[in-house]
Amino acid sequence: MINKNFLWGTATASYQCEGGWNEGGRVPSLWDVYLHENNLENGNDASDHYHKYKEDIRLMKEGGHKAYRFSIAWPRIIINDKGEVNPEGVQFYHNIIDECLKNGIEPFVTLFHWDLPQYLEDKGGWAEREICDAYVEYAKVCFKEYGDKVTYWSTFNEPRYYVFSGYKIGNYPPGIDDTQKTIQASFYMMLANALTVGVFREMKMKGQIGIVHSYAPIFGVDDSLETKIAMRKADNYFNNWILDTAIKGEIPIDMLGMLNEKYDLSFMKEADFEAIKNNTVDFAGLNYYARALIKPYTGGESILRINNKGSEAKGSSKVVVKGWFEQVFDNPDSTYTEWDTEIYPQGLYHGIIRAYEKYKVPIFITENGVAFYEDVPNEKSVDDQGRIHFLNEHINAILNAIDDGAEVLGYFIWSTMDLYSWKNGHEKRYGLVGVDFENNFERKPKASYYWYKKVCESNGTAIERS
Repeated sequence: MINKNFLWGTATASYQCEGGWNEGGRVPSLWDVYLHENNLENGNDASDHYHKYKEDIRLMKEGGHKAYRFSIAWPRIIINDKGEVNPEGVQFYHNIIDECLKNGIEPFVTLFHWDLPQYLEDKGGWAEREICDAYVEYAKVCFKEYGDKVTYWSTFNEPRYYVFSGYKIGNYPPGIDDTQKTIQASFYMMLANALTVGVFREMKMKGQIGIVHSYAPIFGVDDSLETKIAMRKADNYFNNWILDTAIKGEIPIDMLGMLNEKYDLSFMKEADFEAIKNNTVDFAGLNYYARALIKPYTGGESILRINNKGSEAKGSSKVVVKGWFEQVFDNPDSTYTEWDTEIYPQGLYHGIIRAYEKYKVPIFITENGVAFYEDVPNEKSVDDQGRIHFLNEHINAILNAIDDGAEVLGYFIWSTMDLYSWKNGHEKRYGLVGVDFENNFERKPKASYYWYKKVCESNGTAIERS
């Protein structure tokens, strides 16, 4: 039975939706610098949420939403490495939170969704220990300012995706391929998570704090012992170093053992492990787009090639971790989106069940959605039946998991409106509300917006069940 207080909502991220990149005292993030220097399509204006947040929140209310998951932009709040607070930036998020509350919408706040201030990237970013202290001080400001209004906090959005894309795959800033720095950044981000949870407890905040993970439930190509061993290694790579660390306070020891054979782990201190053990989160936020289908490693060097260029690169994704596993992207029994993402809603059901049985903490599905190429400017309302079918099947999977005993307390579609999708620019459209980027960012609700309104207002009974 679904909880009567279940949070139905949508999600965005500050850099992807706000725009106003040089307004209100905001300083540059590493994304601003990286995209500008490389002459790539950027989020200078994004979806203009910075100026249109009242309209967007009104549309959420009219669409039946119960919650809004958004992120605070660190470069709007702390503007230099001395910790100087920007009053205009602080007030902007007071305005958003107050507008949500006025409209009966629960603010679900993420502290870090990838837009690191450039002044910290200049010091080495997440690969250096001092960033943990900077992050904690930033979090303290947010807790102090918004703590009496916000019930649900997330420390980080998708640490794995952020770190691996920036420090190992190199397709996101800082755009390097350095395994040692990947390990360091991974560890320091999880340490910062624990230290921030500790501060949250010390400040006696009234709400709950969790972490949001890019969840890839692991499936094997067969039941052989070799595949099961590969699946364990893949689970450590994709999931366990985030969820075990944040929820159980334990970094997978077998993973540390394998890394220690080749890399320097001496930067990990005993006090760090104690902090991680003693400061665990209240809930797990799971972002689900697809499972990871795994087979044993067959040979060759590591390859981490994730499609982020749209349909012209379809079929080009390949993940091989030398000595660990290979990910399968060409399963003939599956269908894929135009961006190489497998559509596999039953993976969400199994993933929820596994996560709840393992961790026994409440779960929020903090992102789930599908992108299409859509001609928003030329249509009053995009008749996105494909998105409706996708969402129905995935919500059905969540409801089935709840029926089978999992404690799932909310669901957030990615995304509220069409937004800037990192290096895919604006052509990769996820929104329930279309945005005409050529015409004053005009909002145009799609068919899925009206469909989801019925789902929200019926508390899920409008879903076609199977």
